[in-house]
Amino acid sequence: MSKIDSRAYIEEGAKIGKDVTIEPFAVIKKNVVIEDRVVIKSNAYLDGNTTIKEGSTIWPGASIGTKTQDLKFQGEETFVIIGKNTEIREYATINSSCNENSTVSIGDNCLIMAYCHVAHNCRVGNRVIMANGAMLAGHVVVEDNAVIGGMTPVHQFARIGTFSMVGGFSRVSHDIPPYTIGGGYPYRLGGLNLVGLKRNNFSLETRNVLGEAFKIVYRMGLRLDIALEKIEKELILTKELEHFLNFCKTTKRGLIGLEGITKLNQKEANIEEFEKV
Repeated sequence: MSKIDSRAYIEEGAKIGKDVTIEPFAVIKKNVVIEDRVVIKSNAYLDGNTTIKEGSTIWPGASIGTKTQDLKFQGEETFVIIGKNTEIREYATINSSCNENSTVSIGDNCLIMAYCHVAHNCRVGNRVIMANGAMLAGHVVVEDNAVIGGMTPVHQFARIGTFSMVGGFSRVSHDIPPYTIGGGYPYRLGGLNLVGLKRNNFSLETRNVLGEAFKIVYRMGLRLDIALEKIEKELILTKELEHFLNFCKTTKRGLIGLEGITKLNQKEANIEEFEKV
């Protein structure tokens, strides 16, 4: 049976599942859906078209589904979805989205620690950890199994690849490739997230292939398109390497750590083209 304290404020229209615990002074507005076995701690605030999936816990002071801070918002209907068995810790803020029928989503089995912020139109995958005070600007994508260190801001539209680990007090201004580890400001990539890959039973062959791909992209000074072409020709295309390649090919903000090399090589390429003419 559900345990709902009489001092909680639950608006008419809110949908509450089975075996739900709602502690004193929690606020749940009319369009919120709370699935089975969810725990809502004291003073949590749930607003908007927000769904909390089964088994998740919302800790004291967390604010979920409130109006986006994007000034372009014109009152569109938007959504927030918190996945299964996810913990949203104290005073984390997860705003609603911007643009009609758009969604902010947090996946299953995530840990969003205290004082984190997730802005409009963000997509956070499964088993993601955001340490205390990490902040996602609008339209950020965080893939499955990524870890973001504390007090790290992520620029709008940036992407953080699967199984990557971002150190605390970093500044993420561009896309971080999958399977990598790095940190700092300016951000420096140290190589593959080998500890994370080993813990998740990636084979030695896969780790070696990804290591070679990383060296080609980040250690040879090649323009990105040339580096990716070299990888496709020379390395065994495992599914992990295919994901790495697709991530790099689809970057819009550019890969972190390659900004200077890309500009230099592009300048050289432009000179070569001019000399041909």
